[in-house]
Parts: sequence; structure tokens; C-alpha cells
Amino acid sequence: AAMVARALWALLAALRASWCLLPQSGYLHPDEFFQAPEVMAGDILNLRVYYPWEFLSSSPCRTVVFPLMTSGVTYWVIKSLQQLDICSSCINSYTLLVSPRLLFTIFSFILDYSVYRLAPFWGADPWKALVLLAGSYVTLVFYTRTFTNTLEGLLFALLMVLISSRKSSGSSAEPTSSSLIGVITTAGFFNRPTFLAFALMPLLYWASLIVDSQKNIKTLINHFLKFILCACFTAFVFITADTFYFTSVSFDNLYSTNKSSLIDVIVQLCDKVVVTPFNFLSYNLNPHNLALHGSHPRVTHFTVNGVMLFGILHILAIGAGFKMLKKYVHQLMLVRWCYRGLPGLLLHSEGSPTLLLFYFVPLAFLSLFSHQEPRFLIPLILPLVLFSASPNRAVKWKLLIVVFNLLGALLFGCLHQGGLIPCLFHLEQLIHSPASSGHQRHYTLLFAHTYMPPRSLLNIKKTDVHVEVIDMAGAGEETLCQTVEQRASTFTCRDCHIFIIIPGTVRATITNCGVSFKNETLIFPHLSMEDPPQIPVLSSGNWRSQLGLYILELNR
Repeated sequence: AAMVARALWALLAALRASWCLLPQSGYLHPDEFFQAPEVMAGDILNLRVYYPWEFLSSSPCRTVVFPLMTSGVTYWVIKSLQQLDICSSCINSYTLLVSPRLLFTIFSFILDYSVYRLAPFWGADPWKALVLLAGSYVTLVFYTRTFTNTLEGLLFALLMVLISSRKSSGSSAEPTSSSLIGVITTAGFFNRPTFLAFALMPLLYWASLIVDSQKNIKTLINHFLKFILCACFTAFVFITADTFYFTSVSFDNLYSTNKSSLIDVIVQLCDKVVVTPFNFLSYNLNPHNLALHGSHPRVTHFTVNGVMLFGILHILAIGAGFKMLKKYVHQLMLVRWCYRGLPGLLLHSEGSPTLLLFYFVPLAFLSLFSHQEPRFLIPLILPLVLFSASPNRAVKWKLLIVVFNLLGALLFGCLHQGGLIPCLFHLEQLIHSPASSGHQRHYTLLFAHTYMPPRSLLNIKKTDVHVEVIDMAGAGEETLCQTVEQRASTFTCRDCHIFIIIPGTVRATITNCGVSFKNETLIFPHLSMEDPPQIPVLSSGNWRSQLGLYILELNR
């Protein structure tokens, strides 16, 4: 059984890497592009991109450190290869998409390492846990994408490894990594302030181990002092990097322009300091701001998102959680009646109860916010697979787990907004084709009823002005027709080309605009949940059109 599990894990690991290189066509959420790759493509490759509001100097809410360390590094590598003539056309839509994803895919194996290390400590079967992890569509799809949530999950996994140590005798050992725990906690906070919700229980567990194992108050203080000092140093690094990025501070300019003393310069720098997590929190703690991104019932994570991501494993965890709570309440009542005391739910007790706390406490904290998206929960896959891989759990649900993850991988890895990335690949080749290079052509690309298109994949330099991208988002028929008719009636050059990109489910909207098209391309598959296909139409012969994305070239 162990050999079969190892072979299965190796197969799933190979699938993870190869599917990244294929690449995956599914488009999960705009944040997978606009929280790192799009910004770095503009900064490092000098491409025309769309800078999201979080990365504007007027409202800095995202640290630039992790984008620089991930997408920034990969783009610098392909830029260097092209400049050294090692690869003459290294910068193209494929490498712009795949290179950051490949780095995240490599990083995703930190999860596998963490599970292998943690499984014996928490009483789980290592290879059973690894197969559950590698076979989950969350790992195959979400952990190979450039989300800050992905980094949050990896940092959470490393924190779990650091706080879970065991002596050779088998008993829990005192953690000796106070410095690293401080670094990871602070880095996770700057990546996403919600990391504190995930780190809370591991930090309490770590603190309880230190308190229980230390009889010397001096050693106890030494542990916490190391944690605080390393956390402060890490925060200083992030704040310095963000301040220089968002304010373009120059020490030479500050000192020479103002002819001030060093103290005056430091005071001026303090006035310019950028602390992105505080800006993030001040924005997201405002209910009106969250409402702009969508408000959900507080139980959405528990009842919908958890099931959407983890399926039956989430449901089994809820059942086990209620049993544990019921047992604890009974113990509480019994002890109070017999001894008039309180039973201790020990944080350092090993096994399922603590893993359930690691799973449900972050879930509960994230449920306090009205904006709830499934990807916010992806770090919880680690405690969940460890809990599910304990003896006699999830065995009879094997077939259901396999079918659920196959459907999830198909839906989110292939179908969901799946035509947009191939569409951008197609348009990039068209714009940079030899025919276009021979003489100047002007392209207008109008996107309607799709997710926000990442402009970086078109590979257009900031100095090029012959390509215009218009994002109509979910505009109504009247607004869309007005824009199309206006563009159709104002062809200003002989070699102007106007393309309209729209899902097949709203193709009729453009037909009603009274314009004609000289060329159309259908990219299949493309599923828009905002404009879903109707079941009766799918059952007819028109199903391919309904599950496709059209590129329509406007007739003169």
C-alpha cells in the first residue's frame, strides 16, 4: 500500500508540474495577475500594463517585496536571457504567463515537504496525507497560481513545521526556532494581514510548549525576546522596501536639497514611511469598502466555500468538530458538578482536537468579514489533510474524493473564463506578426463580459501607442452598443483593426448593435459564471458557441 501511495503521489506531482507548463487555461480571479505579475511586467519589462489601485503611491495596500521576489525575479531572468542573446524571443505571452506560475509550482512542494514532516507528529499516515494533498484540485490549480493566498498557505505550512518538533523518545520537544517563527509570522502579516488568523493557534501552541518546558524564567524571556527582535527586524526590511518603492525616496536628494541635518532627514523619512498592512486593514475594516468587492453572508465560508474547495473532507471535519465540542461540554459539566473546577483543553495535546482548532479557528476569524471568497481558505488544506489522513478517516469516501477533485480541476483549471488566456495569446501573435511589423497598424481591443484582461500578456512596450485596450467589464447592452457603434463610425486610419472579445452566451448582444463583422474566431472552452449558458441551449446543437469566447473583427 505504501509503494502504491508513493507511485500515486509521484504521478500527481508530475501532473502538477506538466499542467503548469501546458499551461492551464482557466482564469480563477483577476488577483492572480494584478497582485504581482502585471505590476512586475510594467516595472521590470517596461510593458504597458494596468496598475491596480493597491499599488498606486496614493493608496499603497500591498507590499512590493513578495512580487519582486517571485514574478520580479522570473521576469528579470527572461529579460537577462534576451539581452544576452541566449534566447532571442524569451519575452512572449507564454513565458510571461508560465514563468511566475512555474516558480509558484516549485514553491508548492513546500506543502508536500511540510505534510511529510508533520504527519508522524500529528498521528497521520504520511503517504496517505501526501496523496490527499497532491490529488486535491486546490493544490493542482490554486497553489500553481500567483496569488498572495498561495504564499500565505506556504508560510502557514512552514510555521506549522517550526512549531511541531519531537524528541527521539517520542515526546514533544521545545521549539528552538523562535527567530524563524518571528520572521515567518511578520512576513506572512506583510503578505496578507489575514495571516494572523492562521498563525494564532500555531503561535499559542508554540507559546504553551515553551512555558511548559521552561522552569527558568530567563530562558523563557530569551525565547520571546528572539521572536520579537526578529519580527521587528523583518518588519523594518518590509517597511523600508515599500517606502522606497511607493515614495521613490532618495537619500541624496533629501540631504542635498534640504541641506538638513541627519536628524531632519530621518524626520522627513518618517513622514514618508509606508506600512502597507495598516493601509490594507484600514481599507478592509470599512464595511463600505468591502461592499464594493461583494458582500456575503457570514456563514459563506462554512457552508459554501469550504465545501467548494475541500468537498467531503470539509463536511467530515465539521462533523468531527461538533463531536469534539459535545465531548468537551460534557467534560466541563461533569468536572464542575464533581469538583467545581474547569477542565483544561490543552493546546499542546496532540492529534485530532488540536488539528481541528488549527482548521476552524482561522475559518471563524475569516468569517467575521463580509467579503468571503473561496481562495481565502486555501491555506487550510494543510491541517485538513493531516486530520483526514489519521487512521480510519476518509477511507470509504475515496471514489467521491476522486470524482470531486476531477470535476474541480476541470472546472477551475480549464473551463472557468478559460478562453481569455488563449485569446490574449492569439492577439499577441497577431499584433506581433510579420505583417503587422512591416507597416504600422492600429489595434483596438474591446473586452466585454470577461474578467479583467492582463495587458502584460499582449507584450506591448510602454512606448508603443498602436494598441488600445478597452475593458467594458459587464456593461449593459445599450452602453456596449454605443461604444461599438462609435468605434465603427470613426475609423481614423486605413490600417485600423477593431476586435471585440465577448462570450458566446452574450454574442447576440453585439448582433443587436447593427454592425457587421468581417472575421470571427471562436476559442473553446470558456465558461462565464457571470453569464452562464442556459441548459436548454446547451442541449441543442449550439452548445459549443455557448461554451466559447468570440473574437470578432469589426467591418469597416
